[in-house]
Amino acid sequence: METISKDSKKRVMEYIQKVNSDEYETSLDEKANLVSKKKSNIQKGKHARAAGSRFELKVRKNLEEEGWTVDKWTNNVDLEEKKIVPAKRKYNPFKKILVVGTGFPDFIAFKKTKNSYNIIGVESKMNGIISKTEKEKCLWYLQNKIFSKVLIAKKSEKRGKIEYDDFSKKYGKRILKSYEE
Repeated sequence: METISKDSKKRVMEYIQKVNSDEYETSLDEKANLVSKKKSNIQKGKHARAAGSRFELKVRKNLEEEGWTVDKWTNNVDLEEKKIVPAKRKYNPFKKILVVGTGFPDFIAFKKTKNSYNIIGVESKMNGIISKTEKEKCLWYLQNKIFSKVLIAKKSEKRGKIEYDDFSKKYGKRILKSYEE
């Protein structure tokens, strides 16, 4: 019979304490590893996702009020293959449904001009900050002329207002320099 090391025994005892605790919720991940999460953090995540969804709806309504025709963008950019691919659907095991809205950016919006259409991508971020991979995707969309511009919607300091930052103006010069090097 094999003996267990002190570190392994300590880790197993911590797992047992967390499983028996009312403070933690323990489940298995894809690789059958135990994952313990604080219930308070789970609740925060639920509230944050709900607030993000409500903000997306506000952005969509605001764009429609400004005369844009808006639709959910269900594609994404595969940066390794450098092409547009359908966004992967995410399965929600609790509601037993597939979630569709996982494309980047969140919306495609178009408006008729005199002779043509103006087509933009809109990403909703409550704080207005996008990640490094999202910046790469925005840059790819603009370089390949998929969108004429990409807007980042964020909450304004004035309650209930939405501000739009143009990706090219906010990140353009800095991000182009970093990818040319």
